[in-house]
Amino acid sequence: MKLSTAWHRWTACLILTLVTLFLVGCETLTPPVENGQNDPPTSAVSNTLQIGDLIKIEFSGVPTPIPAHEEHIKDDGTITLDLIGAVKAAGKTVGELQKEIQNAYVPKYYKKLTVTVKGSDLFYYVGGEVKNPGRQLYLGPITVTGAIKSAGDFTDFANKKKVRLIRASGKILIINAIKAQDNPELDLQVYPGDKIDVPRSVW
Repeated sequence: MKLSTAWHRWTACLILTLVTLFLVGCETLTPPVENGQNDPPTSAVSNTLQIGDLIKIEFSGVPTPIPAHEEHIKDDGTITLDLIGAVKAAGKTVGELQKEIQNAYVPKYYKKLTVTVKGSDLFYYVGGEVKNPGRQLYLGPITVTGAIKSAGDFTDFANKKKVRLIRASGKILIINAIKAQDNPELDLQVYPGDKIDVPRSVW
């Protein structure tokens, strides 16, 4: 009797463990969200440095001038600086990287040193049925309809009801640009790294 009870308990635990592992291992695919009522990307997504970004680092506040350093972030996410070596840059904001470099140099190598990190220009992309598709310079807050106008506006073949806003994080939001023009709440903000795709109308 005791052996049978222990066997049932062991079997129940095994089944529970397998079910848990199955649920954890399954990946849930998030479908496009109509009208984009989901949360926008945080600044950690939209404003962080990425692999391939060109950054410029300037040094000041020391008697002997230190040449500025320019480098594209390498595939491993790092840049390499004199004295301190490799520094992880990808995934950090400009301010975070600037603080880290400052702390690495001061006071170990310099008593006083001011580090200034400048990122490359920020862009978003507009493609599909717009008159001037391509990369657009991000100059400040802009919405989906504003971004489309910056690309020359819709062509005559555009499907204005199914505009896709693809976040830098990979999330896809579906925007009805006709409704968005009348309802600002539906006209979502565009962030650096986002892509807007205007499909072709089927008729």
